Amino acid sequence: MAQDSNGLSDLVSRRKFIATTGATSIAAIAGCSSGGSDSEPDESSDEDTDTETETNETEDTKTETTETETSQEGDSSDTKALESGGSSTVYPIANSAASYWNANRPASDSEYWPHDKYSIDTDQNLADYWGGLYGFEAGGAEGAPFEFTVGLSHSGTGVEKVMNGQNDLGNSSGNVEDELPDRDSYEQFVDHVVGVDGQPLVVSEEIANAGIEKVTGDQLKGLYKGEITNWSELGGPDKEIQVLGRVKGSGTRTSFVSNVFGNPKEDTSVATRFGQNQRLAQAVGQADNAISYLALAFIDSDGLAPISLEWEGTTYSYQDDQNGLDSTEYPLSRDLHMYTWEGTSMKEAAIINLILSDFGQDTFVGPNNYFKLGKRRRKEERAKLPDQV
Repeated sequence: MAQDSNGLSDLVSRRKFIATTGATSIAAIAGCSSGGSDSEPDESSDEDTDTETETNETEDTKTETTETETSQEGDSSDTKALESGGSSTVYPIANSAASYWNANRPASDSEYWPHDKYSIDTDQNLADYWGGLYGFEAGGAEGAPFEFTVGLSHSGTGVEKVMNGQNDLGNSSGNVEDELPDRDSYEQFVDHVVGVDGQPLVVSEEIANAGIEKVTGDQLKGLYKGEITNWSELGGPDKEIQVLGRVKGSGTRTSFVSNVFGNPKEDTSVATRFGQNQRLAQAVGQADNAISYLALAFIDSDGLAPISLEWEGTTYSYQDDQNGLDSTEYPLSRDLHMYTWEGTSMKEAAIINLILSDFGQDTFVGPNNYFKLGKRRRKEERAKLPDQV
């Protein structure tokens, strides 16, 4: 699991209250922001399974979708809200960043905006400082230089909306090439990686307590092809296996099937598919016979337990110092993306630069149980941003 090397994780819960009350139109974990919501497509007919169903968003997570034109000209006089949306895996990072940005707490609030710890010499409010690097005028007591909103759906919707001009940032936990496999060109997408997810395998606690601690790569393939159907086949109790997963169009699913089967369009056989990681984690925890893959940020959900994966002779285990889920060799790891379209505007750059900073990685990525980018990767990602003014 990601570690907060600067000791800031203990402060996050206290800051969340400040951020939430100071933000406007911020999405809650189970809902969408004022930037609009993304409804679930009906994918059930595409899956090769006998008992497959799909859960849809509840009414309290839906708002009317509003299409807005976004500026790609890098004009710092454009102060319309910056809208992002897509992956529920990337959502905790983006939503945390939006809460901090919109609250725009002053430099004197050293707990919330500890600029001194990061050798940042400023007397500006948080969003004023990061926006000012790209020419935006300070909002001060009036709020951030522009509002940052976050919608919640899944990766396929995220990359489609940024391509169609409905969102500025398309959040995705899968590569755009896998999410939109039928395109001839991807040159207009700019890929901004903001963190890394070591996708764990989880089972219902009852199954873990019955002795299931590990599956092999071949067993994992058999489970998701409907070839292994009873836990007794894996040394567990004589109980039917409920195999769960994410909807097609979800970056979590796309990455999983691509990593396991070598083909992002591979058909799998599951009992139920879910549109969001939150709902999937809840389903595994409430069952007594389930298994699933999951985004790492949701591994602490009640009623579920992580299990190890043996892959090509190496066993990878949650919180293993040598072969943990942060290992570069872990077969289910994947990058977390914020895509822009036809370049990256000054507004987009201000937000992405904030997340890529030491402060952003320690505050938005690490505490959400994702792995922070190393200095080399962050330097590469920042090189994709327009020059600061």
